Amino acid sequence: MEIQKDNFTVLYEITQRINSILNPPELLENVLEIAMGHLEAERGLIVLVDSTVESGFKVVVSKNFGEEAKADKLAASSSVIRSTLTGGEPILTFDALSDERFEASRSIANQKILSIICVPLRLHDKTTGAIYLDSTKTRGKFTEETLRFLSVFGNLAAVAVENAKQYDNLISENVRLKKEVESSFLFSGIIGKSKPWKAVLDLVQRVVDTDVSLLITGESGTGKELIARAIHNQGRRSGKAFIAINCSAIPETLLESELFGYRKGAFTGANSDKKGLFEFADKGTLFLDEVADLSQSLQAKLLRVLQEREIRRVGDLETRKIDVRLIAATNKDLKEEVKAGRFREDLYFRLNIVEIHLPPLRDRKEDIPLLAEHFMKRANEIHGRNIKRIDSSAMEILLKYRWYGNVRELQNVVERAVVLSRSDEIRSEDIQLQSFSENELVESGLTLDAFERKLVEKTLKEMGGNRTKTAEKLGVSLRWLQYRLKEWSNESR
Repeated sequence: MEIQKDNFTVLYEITQRINSILNPPELLENVLEIAMGHLEAERGLIVLVDSTVESGFKVVVSKNFGEEAKADKLAASSSVIRSTLTGGEPILTFDALSDERFEASRSIANQKILSIICVPLRLHDKTTGAIYLDSTKTRGKFTEETLRFLSVFGNLAAVAVENAKQYDNLISENVRLKKEVESSFLFSGIIGKSKPWKAVLDLVQRVVDTDVSLLITGESGTGKELIARAIHNQGRRSGKAFIAINCSAIPETLLESELFGYRKGAFTGANSDKKGLFEFADKGTLFLDEVADLSQSLQAKLLRVLQEREIRRVGDLETRKIDVRLIAATNKDLKEEVKAGRFREDLYFRLNIVEIHLPPLRDRKEDIPLLAEHFMKRANEIHGRNIKRIDSSAMEILLKYRWYGNVRELQNVVERAVVLSRSDEIRSEDIQLQSFSENELVESGLTLDAFERKLVEKTLKEMGGNRTKTAEKLGVSLRWLQYRLKEWSNESR
C-alpha cells in the first residue's frame, strides 16, 4: 500500500512537471530522466514510430547506450521494442538470460542484460512510441508494480508529447502566418478595373484551382509576387505554405542549398541536416522570382524537379518526393534568353505551361486613382495620419507620369506624399517623382536599349554612384543592374 501511495505521489509530481514543458526535445529528455531515476535503471531510451525508416522507429533520446543508440543499432533492445510497438503491449522480464522469449537473442547474453522493461506510448488507442529500460546488474530489477507504474507514466507522457508537438506546430504556423501578413500589400496588386487588368484576373481565375506550372512576366514593380500569392490563397493549396524566394538576391553558391537543403557534413558549416525551400513548400506553393537569373546548373536541377517531382539535398544520395506547385516570375524576355543561350529551352517550356503577363502601370492608367487611394489609406494607418483625399492637381501629375517603377513606385510616391503633406489632402507640391522629365529621356530614334541605358546612368548619378540604391529606385535587382553596367562597359571598349 505504501508503494502504491508513493507511486501515486510521484505520478502527480511527474504530471505537473512534464505538462509544463512545451518544447518536444526537452520534454522527451525529462521523461526519460524521470523514468530512469524513479526506477533506478542503468540504461534507457525513448523511440517514436517513424514509417520512413527501415526499422519502423527512431531513437529520439537515449542514456548510457553509447554509440549503439546513435547508430540506431540497438541489438537486444530492437527486438523488444519492435514487439512492444507491433503488439501495443508492455514487455517485462525479471531474468532476460533465462527468459524463453529471448533464447534466440545472442546479444542479450553478450551484453549480459538481466532485467528489461518496455512500455508503449499510447494516444487514442494508437501506439506512437515506447520507453525502454534495462539493467545488467540486478535480476528482478523491475516488477509487476514497476510495470503498472511505467505503463501509466507512458500514457501520461504520450499525451504530454502530443501536446508539446501541437504547441510547437502552432508556434511554427503562427510565425509563418505573421510573415505572410507582414508581406507588404498582399492584395494591393488585385485592385483595378481597367481592361488589361480584368484580362489578367480572368486568366488568374481560370488557373487558380489547377496545379499547372505558371510563368508570370512583366516589368519590375507590376505585382508578380502579389498575383502569385493570390493564386495560392484562392486555390486548392490555400492554408498550406507559400514560400517566395528571389533568385537574384542570393549568391549562386548558397542558392542551391537554400532551394534543396543539405545533408550534415556536405560542406564546411553544415553541422546538421537542413530542409530546403522545396521541402518547406511541400503540399503548398514555391514562388521563384527572377527565375531567369538561375545558373545553368541550377536550371538543370530545377528541370529535374519538374519532371520527376523529387529533390535531392546537397551532399545526399537519397531522393525525396515532393508535392509543390511552382510559380516562376521574370522581368526578362525568356524567349530572348533562350535564343541567347542563357536559359534552357526545355526548362522554359516546362515553366511556361500558362503565362500570365502583367501590363505596366502606364498601360492601365484607369487603375491609378484606385491604387493611389488604396495606398493613401494604407499609409494613413501605418504613419498615424488622416489624409482624406488626393486633390485634382496631384492626381493629374500621377496620371501623366510614365511610372518606370510601376505599382511599387506609385506606392512609394503616395506614401511619401502622405508623410510630407501639411494638410488633410495630398497636393501637387507633395508629389515627388523622378527628377528627369520625359523630354530629357525620350529622343527621336532612341532605341529601347539606349533609353534603358540613359535611364540607368541618370539614376545612378542621382544616387551618387550607389548601385544598391539605384537598383531600389529603378525597381530592379542589384544583380541585373551589375550585369547591364558590365555589358555596357564592354561595349564601350
